[in-house]
Amino acid sequence: MNALFELTTTSRKMAASFLEKYSLEQLNTIPEGFSNTMFWNIAHIVVTQQLLVYKLSGLPMQVADELVEKYRKGSKPEHDATQEEVDLIKSLLFSTVEQMKIDYNANLFQNFTEYPTSTGFTLHSVEEAIQFNNFHEGLHIGILMSLRKLV
Repeated sequence: MNALFELTTTSRKMAASFLEKYSLEQLNTIPEGFSNTMFWNIAHIVVTQQLLVYKLSGLPMQVADELVEKYRKGSKPEHDATQEEVDLIKSLLFSTVEQMKIDYNANLFQNFTEYPTSTGFTLHSVEEAIQFNNFHEGLHIGILMSLRKLV
């Protein structure tokens, strides 16, 4: 599991670099042909990890319900993100991974609700959810790499 947690941390470092390298205006730009911004994609990976790992395990999420509603699958940017929101997501990128490691090592993930993902893969355990989450984050890192060329 340590390798999976390290992979998540690596993904999050890549995501954080976009928050550091691009202006607020660039982070909020929706290029032609895309439906979301760089910021939305980064916030989305934070929210999705919480839904896949915590909510499906029946545990409280570490993000506010408001964030979940704004950045869950199927949502789209309703307003430009503020610098305060960027700072919040930047901190959650790492605190959520650290807490997941702590909670996993403390054996808090005792239950899991089976979940069929939109890719057709069904999650049966928290371990599978963590593995799938890394795949999901990789997809969004790829989208970020495309978006950065257009902003």
